[in-house]
Amino acid sequence: MSVMCEHTDEKKKSMNFIEEIVANDLSEGLNNGRLQTRFPPEPNGYLHIGHAKAICMDFGVAQKYGGVCNLRFDDTNPQKEDTEYVDAILEDITWLGFKWGNVYYASDYFQQLWDFAVRLIKEGKAYVDEQSSEQIAQQKGTPTQAGTESPYRNRPTEESLALFEKMNRGEVEEGAMVLRAKIDMASPNMHFRDPVIYRVIKRSHHRTGDTWKAYPMYDFAHGQSDYFEGVTHSLCTLEFVPHRPLYDYFIDLLKEGKDLQDHRPRQYEFNRLNLTYTVMSKRKLLALVQEGLVNGWDDPRMPTLCGLRRRGYSPESVKGFVDMIGYTKFDALNDYSMLEAAAREDLNKRALRVSGVLNPVKLTVTNYPEDKEEPMEAINNPENEADGVHTVTFSRELWIEREDFMEEAPKKFFRMTPGKEVRLKNAYIVKCTGCKKNDNGEVEEVFCEYDPDSRSGMPGADRKVKGTLHWVSRRHAVKAEVRLYDRLFSVENPSADERDFRELLNPDSLKVLTECYVEPYAAQQPPLTYLQFQRIGYFTPDKESTPGHPIYNRTVNLKDTWGKQLKG
Repeated sequence: MSVMCEHTDEKKKSMNFIEEIVANDLSEGLNNGRLQTRFPPEPNGYLHIGHAKAICMDFGVAQKYGGVCNLRFDDTNPQKEDTEYVDAILEDITWLGFKWGNVYYASDYFQQLWDFAVRLIKEGKAYVDEQSSEQIAQQKGTPTQAGTESPYRNRPTEESLALFEKMNRGEVEEGAMVLRAKIDMASPNMHFRDPVIYRVIKRSHHRTGDTWKAYPMYDFAHGQSDYFEGVTHSLCTLEFVPHRPLYDYFIDLLKEGKDLQDHRPRQYEFNRLNLTYTVMSKRKLLALVQEGLVNGWDDPRMPTLCGLRRRGYSPESVKGFVDMIGYTKFDALNDYSMLEAAAREDLNKRALRVSGVLNPVKLTVTNYPEDKEEPMEAINNPENEADGVHTVTFSRELWIEREDFMEEAPKKFFRMTPGKEVRLKNAYIVKCTGCKKNDNGEVEEVFCEYDPDSRSGMPGADRKVKGTLHWVSRRHAVKAEVRLYDRLFSVENPSADERDFRELLNPDSLKVLTECYVEPYAAQQPPLTYLQFQRIGYFTPDKESTPGHPIYNRTVNLKDTWGKQLKG
């Protein structure tokens, strides 16, 4: 009995507060014990890491408790929406590993929403207002001061109906008229002060074409769409807390007189995902793309899911990050390094280990035969034996990292320096014998001698040395381009900075290295393969990569070097 109680208590501890609400509602039989959620993105841009948190909640809670999550596109503003974004959203959700029950669109309900609006006008609960948006905003008052009524608030019902029809026939210019719900201009909740529920937009809609000219506002369309679809738990972020009473108000009006207590959608809110050194505003992200400040929505510096995917983040690392930060009822600014830590933890388990030299200098093994080559066995992934092995070729002439050699080294420098031994990974122990410099005093070539009895895996070859270096054979190496990505912005919280966000961009967010070398096995890997360049970091072949010109994007360093820079 005590073991069962401990198990139950442990399960409760692992729940976030939304899951506790869902579990309690199901146990009480609300909505006949059904669980149905929805993810409702507006197709006006690409999904970003913030949306990933909502996706994990909406789809994850339905999956965990035997419910269904539908995908609904909030396409009520044809000025900004496009099928390009619809397709991208479908791809991103699939990439994260989630499956929707059905795909809906707010535009599926345009006729039902119109009919509801007409009913509100007839019941004296809505009216057409001809004031400008600025006038309406001024009359709203303040949180501590009641608003003032519109001069059109009590216009005759038939007049509002006729004008509403004109709005939808295209006989009214954009901004000239709106339909407002008549609620309470003195309400302490500003959203109840006669909110606008319809406006005129004379743009062709990506699904309904030119059928409609009057389009519902989000606050009017959202709750009703939830009700039409049978949503039980409408999960959203904290900025919608003050909208919740209006959400419930419209649903109550929609089914007035019917018992909704146990058969209605309920809105619950959790904190949104805010990330340091980036912005989540679609408006700002769109500006970055349109002004050429980044290379498209999938630029690996962008916080978009397609950008993270191109950079080499796995869906598991994104979901791991969301689990790491959790769900609460208060907003916070999450450190970018936590996202990188989640990537390292996941990629360590799945990345193929390969050799790549980013800042090369020649290494010649002077006592190794010039014409000799040896195949060496390299483990693909020490974390997963099933990934197998591949072959690397050892020869007399190699490339190593320039940073791995010092002519005069400090005591704790365990890499290559004259008179000291190191192991070349998967190969031999070598002793550095010197170097050759050019006229500018720069090291052109490093020399060493190898111990023929020290080959990795040979009996008695386990002699210990303090340093192990990666390398690639100069004869077999493939020249490559490597793109080193870093934080997009140079300030921790660009969204809170009063300066133009363009001024805050990090000038070092992208460094392109064109004189790099990788082993042939790395050059054969297709885009989006997860790779670890040994001793350097995690990388993935870019979509622009070709067999003759491989290009790699750095996902993340092996260690958190950014934190060290800040401390320094």
